[in-house]
Amino acid sequence: MKICILGAGKMGTWLTDALCLQHDVAIYDPDIEKLKFVFNTRRLTKKEEIKEFDPELLINAVNLKYTIKAFEEVLPLLSDTCILSDIASVKTGFKEFYEKSGKRFVSTHPMFGPTFANLKELQQHHAIIISESDHLGKAFFKDFYSSLGLNIHEYSFEGHDKTIAYSLSIPFASSLVFGACMQHQRAPGTTFNKHMKIAKGLLSEDDYLLTEILFNPFTYEQVENIRYKLKHLLALIKDKDSEGMKTFLAEVRDNLNDPNVV
Repeated sequence: MKICILGAGKMGTWLTDALCLQHDVAIYDPDIEKLKFVFNTRRLTKKEEIKEFDPELLINAVNLKYTIKAFEEVLPLLSDTCILSDIASVKTGFKEFYEKSGKRFVSTHPMFGPTFANLKELQQHHAIIISESDHLGKAFFKDFYSSLGLNIHEYSFEGHDKTIAYSLSIPFASSLVFGACMQHQRAPGTTFNKHMKIAKGLLSEDDYLLTEILFNPFTYEQVENIRYKLKHLLALIKDKDSEGMKTFLAEVRDNLNDPNVV
C-alpha cells in the first residue's frame, strides 16, 4: 500500500520505521532538518509532492492543535479513493470533520509515547480503533497493531474520549501534583522512588501530548473527582478519624481488587 505520513515528529518517524519495510511509504514535513534520519522512506518537503506520490492512505501524525488544519491543506491533493487517518489522543471534532470531508477515514489511537515506551516490546501497551471508521481502514490497522503485539480495543469517537479521560487523565493529574510537591531534599523510600520514576517518565513526554490529554473535554470531571476524594482524605487526617480511615482504605482495596479494573 502507498502510505503518506504527515509530520516527522516522534510518532511520525516511528510510523515510517514500522511501516516502510512492507509498504511504499512517504513522509511529509516542510522542515527538512526533521527528515535527516528517515530511511527507507520517501522524504517530501513540498505539498505538491504528496499529489505526485498519490497515497492510498494518509496518516496525519502532526500535533493535535494542527491536525485538522493539516488535513484541510492537503485534501485538494488527494485522490477520491485515499483513506484519511489520524492517531490523535483526543477525538473531539474529528467525527464532524470526517463527515464534512466526504472521504473514507480510519481514526486510531496508539496509546503509548515513543519517549515513554520500549517500542521493541509493545505487548503491554494498547491501541484504540474508532468503530465508525471505514472497514478497510480498520482491517489495515488491526493487522498493523496486531503485528506489534498491541492490545486492540474498539470505541466510538465519544467513547474514546471518555475512556481516555478516565485512563490517562487520572494518573497524569496525580503524577503532576506529585511532581509539583517536590522539595529540594533527598527522600529515601521505595514507594517514593517508584512514584518519582513514573512522574519523570510522564514529564519526558512532549508538552503538547500532555496538554492534549488534560484538555480532553471529559477530563475536568475526572480531576474534580480526585479533588473530592482528596478533600475527604484530608478531613479524615485532620480529625484523626481511625474508623473513617479504615472504611476509606477498605473502599480503596475493593476498587483495586475489582476484576473489571485492569
